[in-house]
Amino acid sequence: MTDSPAGAAPPHKTNLDKEVLIVAGVVVLGAIMSILDVTVVSVAQNTFQNEFNTDAAGAAWTMTGYTLSLAAVIPLSAWAAGRFGTKNVFLTSVVLFTLGSALCALASSIGMLVAFRMIQGLGGGLLMPVGMMILTKAAGPERMGSVMAALGIPMLLGPIGGPILGGFLIEQLSWHWIFLINLPIGIIALVYAWFVLDKNYEPTRANVDVLGLVLLSPGLALFLFGLSGSAEKGTFASTRVLVPAGIGLVLIVAFVVHALRTDKPLLDLRLFTNATLRNALITMSMFAIAFFGSTLLFPQYFIGVRGEGTMMAGLLLAPQGIGAMVTMPVAGRLTDKMGPGKFVLVGITLIFAGLTPLMFLGADTSYWLIGSALFVQGLGMGMTMTPIMTSALAKLRPTDVPHGSTLLNVTQQTSSSIGTALFSVLLATNLSSHKESGLAILSNASEKDYAALADKAGLPPQPPQQWFDWAASAFGTTFIVACVLVALTLIPAYFLPRTRITPAEDAPPMIAH
Repeated sequence: MTDSPAGAAPPHKTNLDKEVLIVAGVVVLGAIMSILDVTVVSVAQNTFQNEFNTDAAGAAWTMTGYTLSLAAVIPLSAWAAGRFGTKNVFLTSVVLFTLGSALCALASSIGMLVAFRMIQGLGGGLLMPVGMMILTKAAGPERMGSVMAALGIPMLLGPIGGPILGGFLIEQLSWHWIFLINLPIGIIALVYAWFVLDKNYEPTRANVDVLGLVLLSPGLALFLFGLSGSAEKGTFASTRVLVPAGIGLVLIVAFVVHALRTDKPLLDLRLFTNATLRNALITMSMFAIAFFGSTLLFPQYFIGVRGEGTMMAGLLLAPQGIGAMVTMPVAGRLTDKMGPGKFVLVGITLIFAGLTPLMFLGADTSYWLIGSALFVQGLGMGMTMTPIMTSALAKLRPTDVPHGSTLLNVTQQTSSSIGTALFSVLLATNLSSHKESGLAILSNASEKDYAALADKAGLPPQPPQQWFDWAASAFGTTFIVACVLVALTLIPAYFLPRTRITPAEDAPPMIAH
């Protein structure tokens, strides 16, 4: 081996050392706990209706309440991390989430369950943005791609493992266990973080931006609350949707005006002057709307049209996760060497290719074809998520990372909620063209409800095949919109850096902890 020439730049370091991997393990463990919980609870909605004698709207509050808490606390992440230190905030978030999980398992009414889910949300809302701050500090800008690939693991496990785990626990044990399972994970994460994370920090001592908090947190919560009503109503043209979403949007706009006028806002929107961050957030927003919005269609199709159980629906989604696991580690490491733009463009193209066959979805479409399409989508997702997250944070100064991380999480959460609302409404609209298609789905989703309706309305005891064909066609039509939105994501993705991202010129070197 020859020595490097005098004056040559040190080799570009992209491998993650043992110390960084240990820190990543802490963050990933906490993220898995919170993200997996969201999808686990989603498969328990029918169980909650039966257990607590409530309707679908009442049960849905177990998800809505969590989301509202999440939205309310995420904007506080940057300030809290600066004021109290990332370790202290991370430990607090794990405690809140674990405590909320224990209380949820003890709930004796739907009201108590919703309230305890909101406690969970307070913890869950801080876990991801603060976790990103910790990983960014530990890895440094040169290894952002590799470390973000590690953080992408829970994002994969959530949508895929959630239905499988939730279905198993409910069917084999009881609904209480979908919350009790978090207790050992939370305790391990708490002990792990206590000994591993760096506790040295310099508090900012800055007072919280009270006006910004009053505007942004309720604004986000009300906006997402309004959007959540669209899934229940099947339309955006509803007072339940328009009033809270409208008020929330006004508050968000007011926050934007305030943030641009004050010296130390709750969330520094001046970071949008950073072109790399701005393009990454726009790409993330469009990607999250299209991809995460369309992803909710798959379990509905498997359960409603094909008559599969919750657990089987989760297993049928596995090819998507397998595909992502193939490309995500590679894309993460190569992003650090080659830049994110190339991988995002290829990834989005693969997602488009995987969605295209689903436009022609039928009631008897081969599972091999669907599985292959999901695998290709997964390959694309693994090449998209990590590079976008890397783009958003890699060019920021260390002092700006907390605000950048918070912006990224606010963008992802809001965009995912918009996507969920959009595709829920689109599917409901497409199903309404043949009311019998909705009845076909009801017969698989809830045989008891369909039997009662059939007896009352004189419907056939078993829906004819034509009804299921119409239902499948409604899903296929909805996937057309997903394809269009994914294709449009190529536009902002084109402007992402296609060479290795170098740290900000005025950024001091980062030290791994």
